[in-house]
Amino acid sequence: MLSSNGRNMEKPSQILVVEDDVMNSRLLTTILTRLGYIVETAFDGITGLEKAESFLPDLILLDLQLPRMDGYEVARRLKLADKTKIIPIVVVSSFAEVENRVKALEAGADDFLSKPIDQVELRARVQSLLKVKLFNDHMVNYQKILEAEVDKRTRQLSQAYEELKSALDKIKQTSLDTAFRLAQAVESRDGVTGTHIKSTGYYAAAIARVMGLPPQDVELGLYAIPMHDIGKIGIPDRILLKPGPLDPEEWKIMKLHTTIGGRILSNSDSQVIQMAEQIALTHHEKWDGSGYPDGLKGSQIPLWGRIAAIVDVFDALTNNRPYKKALPVDQSLDILKKGTGTHFDPEVSEAFFSIEKEILSIFRENQNKFTSSDG
Repeated sequence: MLSSNGRNMEKPSQILVVEDDVMNSRLLTTILTRLGYIVETAFDGITGLEKAESFLPDLILLDLQLPRMDGYEVARRLKLADKTKIIPIVVVSSFAEVENRVKALEAGADDFLSKPIDQVELRARVQSLLKVKLFNDHMVNYQKILEAEVDKRTRQLSQAYEELKSALDKIKQTSLDTAFRLAQAVESRDGVTGTHIKSTGYYAAAIARVMGLPPQDVELGLYAIPMHDIGKIGIPDRILLKPGPLDPEEWKIMKLHTTIGGRILSNSDSQVIQMAEQIALTHHEKWDGSGYPDGLKGSQIPLWGRIAAIVDVFDALTNNRPYKKALPVDQSLDILKKGTGTHFDPEVSEAFFSIEKEILSIFRENQNKFTSSDG
């Protein structure tokens, strides 16, 4: 805030006088000091530039005729430098011609005073330009405050987002872990390990990627596929663990695991569980319509049900079950090829065999984990 004489009531304004004439410099210093300003002086252009950068005055009174560098050049350089470009410059010169005034203004001067100095005019010009400087400082500081506040809020929002994302990820992981453990508990009844359950998800995700499905869908499938047989929880042990072939009545009961699984997983808000419900219901449907529970045919079968069908059969063929021993991989692959177009969607089958090396790599890796944990 400025008083009636132009002083900043919180802190005295600082003025740099760049004048090579000692008498004029003393006169200006005396007048300005009496008005309550802090005054620094320089007697040549180079020193004036140096003091302007170190002293950072609120106003500069600048003579045009100076040793080492004239006032025009000093003004130009001051206005080009970031540290000094907003400092008002009043040219104080005996060159009162219009040409000199225009040249000074073009060089960056904000005002012009003619020598000899009129004290009243000097006071008025100084007060006016100090108000301009005070306003400019306020705007610069206000911008810095705004930028700092925006940066602070941005960091706070970023931190809040990361904390929320972390919390949601934990909730998601807990939910998925619970669902997977339930599936594992069900599958373990007929000797299926957690490693084998997960391998179906890896097979399915690999197929989905090569078929060009969106990454978010691939991730959903990775977690949903392992729950495809969760309905076996409702199948009696005498049927589920029977070492030999099932009779027609037992087979009828075994088929119910698809609809039981669908009911268990129904009415969920989770996208993973919703997909798992769809897969549980349709992973035994066949491309030619001879599957169960609904005898769906071709594209009537949801894509993830078609993907689940081939990975479930491959996993079942290559692993031991109570009713059979694991088949060699080559024989298992031949069975899948023969089932293409009848049991399996030709497009899904093509995707499966296009990444056969990756499928077998997943198979071997999970076999090693199983062997290691079993030993």
